[in-house]
Amino acid sequence: MRVRQRIDLLLLVLFVSLGLWAFWLEPASLRLQEYVVQPPLWPSECDGLRVAVLADLHVGSPYNGLERLAAVMDLTRAARADIVLLAGDYVIQDVLGGTFVPPEATARQLTAAPGSAPLFAVLGNHDWWLDGNRVRSAFEFEGIAVLEDAATEVSIGTCRFWLAGVSDFWEGRHDVDASLRDVPADAPVIALTHNPDVFSRVPTRVSLTVAGQTHGGQVYIPFIGRPIVPSDYGERYAIGHVVEDGKHLFVSSG
Repeated sequence: MRVRQRIDLLLLVLFVSLGLWAFWLEPASLRLQEYVVQPPLWPSECDGLRVAVLADLHVGSPYNGLERLAAVMDLTRAARADIVLLAGDYVIQDVLGGTFVPPEATARQLTAAPGSAPLFAVLGNHDWWLDGNRVRSAFEFEGIAVLEDAATEVSIGTCRFWLAGVSDFWEGRHDVDASLRDVPADAPVIALTHNPDVFSRVPTRVSLTVAGQTHGGQVYIPFIGRPIVPSDYGERYAIGHVVEDGKHLFVSSG
């Protein structure tokens, strides 16, 4: 009987610990993590390009109000980012302990500091669940380019490449062909999307695909892995730098 009680106690402690991590420690943490990625088909003029990826901001969720967003942007500027990619899910609805923050306020905060690196965005499923057109209008009003199945050429010094935005895998058309339609065949390309599940449809001409959505699996359990990953591929695209069939994917933990 004592053995059973100890097992029950251990399971209870584990359950409580995971709950604290998932709903308190992890959402309250803020850290900068740097990766060095050397994708194929990338021009030497763009070596050393510093790309900041911000995904799943969910402004209004617990510990993630506008003041927290200001701290995120301060950290981004301190990292000397040349360009900022916003990978969707800027809003949150009906979350326990949270408060709705309108996308207009989020867009203003993202662009509050003058002289910041240029920002480019795609929309996520939560943005569409609120009102995708409203979120897009709010961002564009503040000068943030929103690329939904469309591309634009980016110039930073002598570095020139194309940025192709692919709309959300769940709520958008996620038309990869449309996003690349205006891109010259021999041009270097970064694809930006919300959900990494679109990666299998991205052609090899794209040097790097950038995504969010997974929250890094939200919780990592040693020897078990990440039990909660909102992806059809499970942990395959959960977090970090992934290389498959010569193609490169980076998934932000948000």
